[in-house]
Amino acid sequence: MEDFGVEIIAMDIIKPSSSTPNYFQLSLIDQMAPPSYMPAIFFYLPPNSQNIVHQIRDSLSRTLTRFYPLAGTMPERFYVDCNDSGVEFSEAKVDCEISVLLKNPEIRILHRLLPLVFTSHSADSKFLLAVQLTRFICGGVAVAVCLSHKLADGASAAGFVKAWAAEARGGSNNSILEPNFDAVKLFPCRKIPGFKRGIVASKEKISTKRFVFAKSDIDVLKSLAVGTFGGSISKPPSRVVAVSAFIWLRLMALARTRPVKAKVFGALYPVDLRARMDPPLPKNSFGNVSWFTIATSPVEINEDLPLLVAKVRTAIQEIDSGFVKKLEDSEHLLELMKQVDKQLSSGEVHLWSFTSWCRFPVYEADFGWGKPTWVCSPSRPFRNSVVLMDSSDGDGVEAWVNLKEEDMAIFEKDEELLSFCSD
Repeated sequence: MEDFGVEIIAMDIIKPSSSTPNYFQLSLIDQMAPPSYMPAIFFYLPPNSQNIVHQIRDSLSRTLTRFYPLAGTMPERFYVDCNDSGVEFSEAKVDCEISVLLKNPEIRILHRLLPLVFTSHSADSKFLLAVQLTRFICGGVAVAVCLSHKLADGASAAGFVKAWAAEARGGSNNSILEPNFDAVKLFPCRKIPGFKRGIVASKEKISTKRFVFAKSDIDVLKSLAVGTFGGSISKPPSRVVAVSAFIWLRLMALARTRPVKAKVFGALYPVDLRARMDPPLPKNSFGNVSWFTIATSPVEINEDLPLLVAKVRTAIQEIDSGFVKKLEDSEHLLELMKQVDKQLSSGEVHLWSFTSWCRFPVYEADFGWGKPTWVCSPSRPFRNSVVLMDSSDGDGVEAWVNLKEEDMAIFEKDEELLSFCSD
């Protein structure tokens, strides 16, 4: 693909359209969230509207009145100063047609469509939200969002964009779901002496690559897991469990080609707590309303896909209403975090993380120009991390894999991996 230029033509600050509360209390889980940004880019074929910039800016301003913490600043780790400082908004143009990029979406070009690309300093940005609107020469549009993980999880980020899009296309107040900020009542914040969660982009050179799993290939992976070809579990796994367990299997095969100091391999999964609570929290609960679980596999044993699927499923199922109830005890929550940090820092676990945005309503983000033709989350420069997204047809899965360059050079040629996906 040619090295198309992306030119920033305007930058501004968008503030809420009306005054907002002065203060927003974070939850204890918010306090522990990594100070990084969650990126997403929404691509739209050429819309009929001629007032796209005005439409996006005005609707964003009105939406920030509802999602007011996003327009504030975070002077401390336990609250947001809702001073209506606003969010960063930039306009850009790119000298290619959108169809060219969609046919071959190179990571280096996608990065230029983001308002922020994570570095060791971008986490210090004063903005909790940044937006970039990019126009292609054919009239196609990309809306890119970077939202601070210190304030929200993936479900909250997707909910914000859906509400913003509804506002842009002229939805009534009754049809736009208001954010619910009650999670802090269940996980009240507290000062934690000496606690500081830092996160920086890997110093190693990281390679990001997309692997696309079609529905037909996922169905085969599910069959492999449930016994059609000798598996050992009875209920077919979800798309996310099947694909992530298979990728984990191939990553472990890669790791075993070199000396491994760790005793176990681990697969970390963030788990949405909303529906797992008793009573459940509403889907529009805003904030970091998630916890993580880790499935493990001994380094010295080559476990097969059915067993790995069973382990992943069991680890996720352990995050039930009883587990969540215990998390509401801040002392228990902090002790869990200390135990995991100790285990990881000891080097006993060789870990990969799997984050799923599948089934989030990202393809419902219609700003009045129709639903997006493609949505991606391409900028996660942390080694050994995998982000799963719905494919545009809603049936497949796109896996964005981030590895050290030398590891990716081997992984992207894995014949068993490539027999189930394309790039």
